[in-house]
Amino acid sequence: MASSATSKNMADCIIIGAGLSGLTTAYYTGQKTGVQPLILEARNETGGRIKTSDAIDLGATWLGEQHQNLLHLLDELNLEIFPQYQKGKSMFVQSTSTPPHYFYTQENENPTFRISGGSSHLIKRLKTEINAEIKLGIRVDEIRDKQSHLEVISKNNIFKAKKVIITLPPQLAAETIQFSPALPDALLATMELTHTWMSNAIKVGLTYKTPFWRKNDLSGTLIAPNGPVMELYDHSHPQEHCYGLMGFANEALRGHPADKREGIIVAFLADYFGPEARQYLAYKEKDWLLDDCTATERSKSIYMHPAYGNEAWEKPYMVGKLLFSGSETSDDFGGYMEGAVASGIKAAAFCGTG
Repeated sequence: MASSATSKNMADCIIIGAGLSGLTTAYYTGQKTGVQPLILEARNETGGRIKTSDAIDLGATWLGEQHQNLLHLLDELNLEIFPQYQKGKSMFVQSTSTPPHYFYTQENENPTFRISGGSSHLIKRLKTEINAEIKLGIRVDEIRDKQSHLEVISKNNIFKAKKVIITLPPQLAAETIQFSPALPDALLATMELTHTWMSNAIKVGLTYKTPFWRKNDLSGTLIAPNGPVMELYDHSHPQEHCYGLMGFANEALRGHPADKREGIIVAFLADYFGPEARQYLAYKEKDWLLDDCTATERSKSIYMHPAYGNEAWEKPYMVGKLLFSGSETSDDFGGYMEGAVASGIKAAAFCGTG
């Protein structure tokens, strides 16, 4: 049973989720309106699907020149970006029984970039800049409309706010939060059918003392649709003298124990990059399907980027007090970091209104 609300549990605006979208909402809310929102996060850390471990980005990683909202935010926060390393030969492996096909990527054609020091640097900078309280380990179970305000209920607390913004993936919100009164059936159907980007991904990364592949004129890019690692890229941070390879493991490896999965991946890399691939300093992986703050039983494998954005996200609910936000709700680069930032900018305007 949730305890009674106290004055500390009251806010003008509550943001559910301390990922990029939630923190961006708080950042721009503070800048434009001075409102101090309260952020509730189920995890014991901020960042959502942005996670950097030992300089390996195990979540959101890349951005492009077209991601103008994100680029503007990075500029405001004095965070630098650098181009994804693509020099040299890349490999396409159709089958382990045939030699790889080598190809070159045009570096100036649709360039991609990474955040210096890792994507988590963006989360850390936002946390230092926002005028908001963040409560970790708070899993929201129910939202009730009390006419003058909304009650946000967790296991041990009741929070109250005039406005609530949900930045969770819509599918996760539909599966884990009860709404009273119930949301419209059409909205719930849209929530349940909105794919959570990266919810099935297994990201893996290895760090090395040197970028040994470069001396052999290899870019670090390896595409192997049927291999243990389906995509792999150079994941070095030259400014920090940290070198690595990072990519996406085949979901077929999910059935193996972690240590065996690691061995299979390392052996595969050694076959194509040489024995130095075995001399790694650290091996990291993140299976997002096992993250119950991301994936649900409805999560399905999908390898083409779905179309995000829906008119259902354009209006508030519960008599104008509840708004759905987050990357999957954005029709501007939904699923990407850019989509999270774009949705945060829109949500900030909602949070700051009377």
